[in-house]
Amino acid sequence: MLELQENLQAVRQRIRAAEQACGRPEDSVRLVAVSKTQPAAVLRAAYDLGQREFGENYLQEAMEKQDLLADLDIVWHFIGPIQSNKTRLLAERFDWVHSIDRLKIAQRLNDQRPPGRAPLNVCIQVNIGGEPTKSGVTPAAVAELAQAVAALPRLRLRGLMAIPAPTADEREQRAAFRRLRELLEGLGMPGLDTLSMGMSDDLEAAVAEGTTLVRVGTAIFGRRPPAKG
Repeated sequence: MLELQENLQAVRQRIRAAEQACGRPEDSVRLVAVSKTQPAAVLRAAYDLGQREFGENYLQEAMEKQDLLADLDIVWHFIGPIQSNKTRLLAERFDWVHSIDRLKIAQRLNDQRPPGRAPLNVCIQVNIGGEPTKSGVTPAAVAELAQAVAALPRLRLRGLMAIPAPTADEREQRAAFRRLRELLEGLGMPGLDTLSMGMSDDLEAAVAEGTTLVRVGTAIFGRRPPAKG
């Protein structure tokens, strides 16, 4: 697992360097390791190297890992598209859900969150570039959805999430992330403290524009094999 150790260290160094470059405090950005398609043993190895937050896209795969890693105090993030028939398991098993894009899903998560657990941390996913193949609400619809989600007692609305169109142009990267930050600031709602944006290829631009959570998979675990099913 030497490669995993080196990769994790390199990503953490990138985050720290980006924080320093724009005058942000150290540790103002948290790292979510995107572990879809990775076996539980690899997550355990990453945990042993100090990683505590993991992001999963596929519910069935995530549940298998959660059962195998139940002895660890992992913070589980769900970052994939949400189907209505999966909300109960998401509400029961995850600490964060980043991909709320309609009120129906939020209401189901709220109603199905176990009473003994803390409110589920959620972000609203925004289709910041208006891409037809991407999930997420339009920027114009964010405020109305945010007000409705914030009123649900078993959820805690933390902020916004986006997956901008990939580009190698740092100015374009920053422009997309800036739009999401400005949307969050424009809501003017107390308690919104999270921007979930930035991945392996653009985390520096995201840090410069105020992200608080970067979701990194490839730079930690390497290129993934094709997902099954």
